[in-house]
Amino acid sequence: VGLIIAVAPFLWMLLSSFKPDAEVRQVPPTWWPENPTLDNYRDLFQRLNFPRFFANSVIVATAVTLGNMVFCTMLGYALAKLQFPGRRMLFALVLSMLMIPSVATFVPLFVLVSNFGLANTFGGLILPFLAAPLGVFIMRQYILGLPDELLDAARVDGAGEFRILAQVVVPLCGPPLATLGVLTFFAQWNNFLWPLVVAQTEDKYTLPVALALYSIGQNNARFGLLMAGAVVIIIPVLIIFAVLQRYVVQGIAVTGLKD
Repeated sequence: VGLIIAVAPFLWMLLSSFKPDAEVRQVPPTWWPENPTLDNYRDLFQRLNFPRFFANSVIVATAVTLGNMVFCTMLGYALAKLQFPGRRMLFALVLSMLMIPSVATFVPLFVLVSNFGLANTFGGLILPFLAAPLGVFIMRQYILGLPDELLDAARVDGAGEFRILAQVVVPLCGPPLATLGVLTFFAQWNNFLWPLVVAQTEDKYTLPVALALYSIGQNNARFGLLMAGAVVIIIPVLIIFAVLQRYVVQGIAVTGLKD
């Protein structure tokens, strides 16, 4: 029953993408398309500047994902294995940031980005999200469980902290890195509100923003086009999750076992 409830909206989205708008609005609604059509997909790929919007989404989501995998690993290693004053206070700050709604920081973050001249740039879309608190927490909890003897042996051999991180810690962090990468990519690929505000010209629109702006008019909405766009948007997410599912489950299961 739970599986049916979870899958039903996605099945409805897929089937509605092959319906004309009139049939999508029909009351009572129909599950299977009475007059299947590919017009929604033709409009999506022909009328919209789809390659540009898709490329923008790929650039932003990939850059933020790679940034989180690098910086969250560095921060997690420092908070888990390095001794320095204020370490516990910094970790408490990371936990507190997890409890603050992102909407509460939306306006000051936009003001900060604008003051730096990053509005309507890829920098403004990417830089504010390069080190998410959740990513720091995931990496810190996993690295905390790695044996200190491995790190001490590397230090005895003369390795510095960056070399230890790159050659000892990172190779052991496959599951949490996969988890962090998938969660971050999902969040940025589907992000709508921040790109809507920061991207002020068409050449900087990501796919969700472009799809919403071009399919929802002043008086009516093209729900068939929206459904077709949603299907196209979700395909890369499903592929990535299918490939990395085993690592994601393992990373979530292991993270948090040590305090």
